[in-house]
Amino acid sequence: MSRYLEHIQIDAYGALRDCAIGPFAPGLNVVYGPNEAGKSTVASFVGDVLFGWGEPGVVRNDYAPRSGARSGALVFADSAQGRQTVVSRGRDEDAALDGSRVLSDIDEPTYRALFSLSSDELRALRETSDVTARLLATESGTGSSPAAAFVEIEQRIAGLTSRAGTADGSIAQLASQMEEKREEVRKAREANDLLKLQDREHAELAKSRAMAQGRLSALNDEVEALKTVQARASSLNEQLDAHKAAYASVMDERIDSMRRLGDESGVDERLVAFDASSDRALRDKLDEFADEQAKAMRGVDIAKENSAASTAAYDALLEMREDSASDKRAASTSTALAVVSVVPSIAFALLGVMAFIHGRDIYSLSFMSLGIGLVVLALLFIVGAVALLLRPDRGKEEAKNRRKDAQWVMLQDKKKLESSLAEKAALEETVRSYFADHGLEAANGSIRQARSLLDEAREVRASRVAADQRIASLDMRLAHEEEAMESLEAERRALLVSAGLHPESSLAQIEARVGAAASSRETHARALEEMNFRYGELTQLLDHARDDATFDRLKSEYYEISCRLREATDELVVLLLAKRMLEQAMSTWETRTRPEVYELASRLFALATDGAWDRIVAMPDGRLAAVSSQGERREVDRLSLGTCQQLFLALRVAMLMQADSVGRDIPVLADDILVHFDDARRRASARILGELSAKRQVVVFTCHRETVEALHQAVDDLNYIEL
Repeated sequence: MSRYLEHIQIDAYGALRDCAIGPFAPGLNVVYGPNEAGKSTVASFVGDVLFGWGEPGVVRNDYAPRSGARSGALVFADSAQGRQTVVSRGRDEDAALDGSRVLSDIDEPTYRALFSLSSDELRALRETSDVTARLLATESGTGSSPAAAFVEIEQRIAGLTSRAGTADGSIAQLASQMEEKREEVRKAREANDLLKLQDREHAELAKSRAMAQGRLSALNDEVEALKTVQARASSLNEQLDAHKAAYASVMDERIDSMRRLGDESGVDERLVAFDASSDRALRDKLDEFADEQAKAMRGVDIAKENSAASTAAYDALLEMREDSASDKRAASTSTALAVVSVVPSIAFALLGVMAFIHGRDIYSLSFMSLGIGLVVLALLFIVGAVALLLRPDRGKEEAKNRRKDAQWVMLQDKKKLESSLAEKAALEETVRSYFADHGLEAANGSIRQARSLLDEAREVRASRVAADQRIASLDMRLAHEEEAMESLEAERRALLVSAGLHPESSLAQIEARVGAAASSRETHARALEEMNFRYGELTQLLDHARDDATFDRLKSEYYEISCRLREATDELVVLLLAKRMLEQAMSTWETRTRPEVYELASRLFALATDGAWDRIVAMPDGRLAAVSSQGERREVDRLSLGTCQQLFLALRVAMLMQADSVGRDIPVLADDILVHFDDARRRASARILGELSAKRQVVVFTCHRETVEALHQAVDDLNYIEL
């Protein structure tokens, strides 16, 4: 094989997207993967790319992806010319194929019958008795079986030439029907002449009946019109009663709403009258008051704390006194120092005066200077003693100053406390005055209660708005009910006037008018019935005659049978000629091909069953049978599932090996066809596929490791691909 499938490229198909499978070899290939890996999807993809995307059906999956369109390609390698042929298919199927030489020698029915093998397909073939015809159709390249066509031709010839009374459409039956129909046409012509005389009599009676029918029709119209007026008047009365009841109910509801609206109390009307802007402004003012009160409270608290602290400090200073013994010791010390200072001063002064006088007496400058110095020294001592006595006590002075400062701070803090309390009282008075001006007296100066009052006013305001809206809605409903009642009253009056009745007529009066008109109609009806008794009989006969198209139908049927007889004769000639040609074609095929196919299929079947069955034969009626090694012959329907599948596998492989000219470049795809075989027969069937792979490319899809091992044992150069 020079050209073979090398790669499969799936862009979007089913659950697979953007994946490549391969490379494949010219001989036997096995694609292994677990369940749900996409093996059957890949096998279906190959056939759809070759022959077109499948349509969804009861048993067929169209493999449409969740998003996008199906697309992909098959890459075929040409080992002889060293190039590739690509068969691609996308969304546009009219321009799907590139490389039509791959499909030049095969059509889709042949591909589906021989090249696409699956366990389900083999299982379905178990119920097909026309296997020989299927193989013949494949070899001949036609879409239907020549053998089946031959059987159908024989059945149609037998039907045309049959002389049995039940053979519908036979030539003999059509000739008999033609004679019977000719006699029926003659009798129908005689009956038609008699009907012409009866028609003239009927025309004369019709004139005398017309006036009576006109009067009765007028009375019928009058009665029906009065009944219509009666029914409509009754309906209008019911509608009026319903609207009156609805009007009363709505009016009661409106009165109740008005009463509930007037019962609302407990909230100052000035607050209720606020709009949204005023409400927000008042709430903002409350927030300002709250901030000011908080600030005032903080000032009072701070002033209280400062006043308490300064008072405590002052009281503590008052309680502090110096010890009396210390004061006495300090006074004694000062006196002693003064005495000590005065006594030496007096002694020095006396000595100085004496020394000065002595020096003056002796005119000694030294003694005079000494006397002056002693006097000066004495004066200095006296000044120091006086200063010591007159020096103030610094500790007492400092304590006195501290007491004065503490008293000053205490007085200031008390003044500040009094000022803070006054500011707080003034603010509270301002708040109370503001509340009184704006309808918040009930809050008693409490901002929290004021906010609660505003919330209550808002609820009352919303409730009144809702109540107003409801009352407005009720007013609209009342207006609608009034309008509806006026309209119904006007319609009722117009209805009665149009019927010739008084606008205020009651239902009883209308019913009496209907009874009178009905009585008059019955009188005229009885009179017309007596007059038309004879006319009715003639009318029935003539009406039946006019509607009866028996004469025309019999003539048409006579000519139809004549045409069918000519067509049946022509068809018989064509069928006899086709039967002769098919006999010659089938004889040629039976002589040339069938023995070779069955001989090869028998050998492969014996190999697959390990010699338990060694031949496949065709029954005289065309059905297949298997012959065991002991000579037992068993029809296909009596074989086990596995043996039946092996028989049809052998037949398919034999046909593929013999039909070298069919699908030379197309791979044979086998999707888990060995799953129902035991180990020995699986290995034997694997050898069959190995023999087929020597002449054609074979791709086996499986999810069973034992199948892979059996194929490895059958073929040394197996190409293995795992999904």
